[in-house]
Amino acid sequence: QVQLVESGGGLVQAGGSLRLSCAASGRTFSSYAMGWFRQAPGKERELIAAIWGSDGSTYYADSVKGRSTISRDNAKNTVYLQMNSLKPEDPAVYYCAGGRSVVSNWRRYDYWGQGTQVTVSS
Repeated sequence: QVQLVESGGGLVQAGGSLRLSCAASGRTFSSYAMGWFRQAPGKERELIAAIWGSDGSTYYADSVKGRSTISRDNAKNTVYLQMNSLKPEDPAVYYCAGGRSVVSNWRRYDYWGQGTQVTVSS
């Protein structure tokens, strides 16, 4: 069993930056693929970044590519999402999730955090 707890959300100005963290419990964290999803009101939950457990390869959705970095520290059982140049379309609840592989379908992930709200002011 893996439990995930996100932190780092909040209010940021457009163009600003923030770093989300996801702390995991469990001894098998390093073997899991970890993804960051976001869900805005009335929209489907979307995968925006992910990192494989095996070799640290990463994936980014076009919506955040070039301005976001996902990383993981297996010694600390933590995955991070650094987001820069935040835009008015970025506000959402951001979730981290753990699964056996990186897939875009959120239903395929086994473990979820409670989510953290990101708000962008113009």
